[in-house]
Amino acid sequence: MTTKPKIFIDGESGTTGLQIYSRLNQRDDIELVSIEASKRKDATERTKLINAVDVIILCLPDDAAREAVSLVSNTRVKILDASTAHRTSKDWVYGFPELNPGQREKIASAQFVSNPGCYPTGFLACIRPLIAKGLLNSNFPITVNAVSGYSGGGKNLIKQYHSFHEQQAGAESLYPYGIYGLQFGHKHVKEMQHYSGLASPPLFVPAVGDFEQGMLVQIPLPLGSLDNPPSGKVIYEAIADYYQSEKFVQVAPFQDSTLLRDGTFLDAIALNNTNIVQVFVFANDTTKEALLVARLDNLGKGASGAAVQNLNIMLGFPEELGLL
Repeated sequence: MTTKPKIFIDGESGTTGLQIYSRLNQRDDIELVSIEASKRKDATERTKLINAVDVIILCLPDDAAREAVSLVSNTRVKILDASTAHRTSKDWVYGFPELNPGQREKIASAQFVSNPGCYPTGFLACIRPLIAKGLLNSNFPITVNAVSGYSGGGKNLIKQYHSFHEQQAGAESLYPYGIYGLQFGHKHVKEMQHYSGLASPPLFVPAVGDFEQGMLVQIPLPLGSLDNPPSGKVIYEAIADYYQSEKFVQVAPFQDSTLLRDGTFLDAIALNNTNIVQVFVFANDTTKEALLVARLDNLGKGASGAAVQNLNIMLGFPEELGLL
């Protein structure tokens, strides 16, 4: 491109849209374009703008994202969708560059890229290497326990927590921790299964904690159920080798406690405002148990940071621009 590529964030006033905008608006290698607030619901104006830019970043509810895609008639316009609408669609490339060898090249050449979900990012960072390398078979029963900051619930949940904090300063939290998705129909499960290579959906138990952003995704592995269970060190080495050249997926030293608070606690918020996901492996070979944990910022590598990373790849820019 001889001129600055034009980028339109459709839904820039939402939680993810605002984060992406804040990461992009100081860059001088792209041009951010917007539609006047009074014309956001004007289909003619939106269609005109959508077809005049180089990349559209969709930060919309699923149905609105599908509607926006239907307005695109210019085949030179690339679309990066941060909703769940197209994450397992066959005509879309999944925007997790570290997922498989060659994934970056697919993103770079694609017209349609789906930005990953926050929970699937942590889950896939842990599980995909073990399935790909054959240490776990596709029929292994996987359970996932995860906790996210309340920003993962969007503006309404953020407002609810902020309102309580303002009214009850210093008081014990009204909602310190709560699990949800108890009907086992969380919208991220399909994505988790599809890209992990698992034959069956993982049993996924998400939760929200009384902190604004940050995330832990925990996967306990009862290795005793395998005929030839791998040791914890073998699991660690497989994951470390898979990501050895990656900037944004970091594998913590095996059984190392230096990244734990007081050598004991694995905190959810340590990577806030970064585009990094850390993978931890803990194991007890005697009891044949292992625990994989991914730590990330649900608004960073779990959303806006990943979107900027994908945008850079789609534009042929250095991947880390605006992220380091």
